[in-house]
Order: sequence, then C-alpha cells, then structure tokens
Amino acid sequence: MSDKFDVRDNVLYTKDHEWADEKPEGIHVGITAYAVDQLGDITLVNFDVKVGDAVTAGKPFGTIESVKTLSDLFSPVSGKITAINPALESQPELVNAGCYGNGWMITIAPSDAGEKKGLLSAAAYRELLKSVAH
Repeated sequence: MSDKFDVRDNVLYTKDHEWADEKPEGIHVGITAYAVDQLGDITLVNFDVKVGDAVTAGKPFGTIESVKTLSDLFSPVSGKITAINPALESQPELVNAGCYGNGWMITIAPSDAGEKKGLLSAAAYRELLKSVAH
C-alpha cells in the first residue's frame, strides 16, 4: 500500500502527485515516487515553460512521457520559473533514478507565500495514496 512509496516528511504534495520542496532559491518541483511507479520507465520530459515565465497553480507546465503513457505536469503553486533542470532533456531517466533528487523538474519563486496552504502534508498525501494505491 502507501508505505511502499517514498513519501518524504519535509516536502509538500499535490493531489496530482507532484512534490514541492521549499528552498532559499524557490520551490523545487518534481513528481512523486508513486507517480514514477505508475508511469514506469520515463522516456521524455517536456517543459512548456522557460525561465522567467509565470506559472499558475494547478495548470500544466509540461508533460512527461513513459513507456506506458503521456501525462501533464502541474504546477503546485503560482509564480515565476527561476530554474529548469537541464539534465532531464538528455537524461529523462533521472526521474526514475531519483525523483526527489537529480530528477527535480523546475524551481518556482512563488507569487504568494500563503498559496502553499493548498498543498498536502506528507501525512495527508499518505492518506491520499491509501485511497488510490490498491
């Protein structure tokens, strides 16, 4: 069940299975271990944004493709893109190898610090996984 997936206590989550880790330079964003498990082998990560672009919480910022499917990537918060992981262009498998590490996707400077209230804690995300991961 949900404890087979790596859910980290120090990050926040979305219902769309993205994680958000607040750092001094902004909020690092990636997909969760559950999402990686569901997708299988990642073959392509495509960003529809560039550094300096604005993103809106809950709206797609790109797509991720695997041997199984193509899925949208959703922004957990609104703000400006301050960094994009350049390694994913040539090495999308980094997401499989370490979704919370070298597989991070974008960094966002949030436009409203209070917006994180809409994100799930690790405990709430574990509860969500219990309902979807049978």
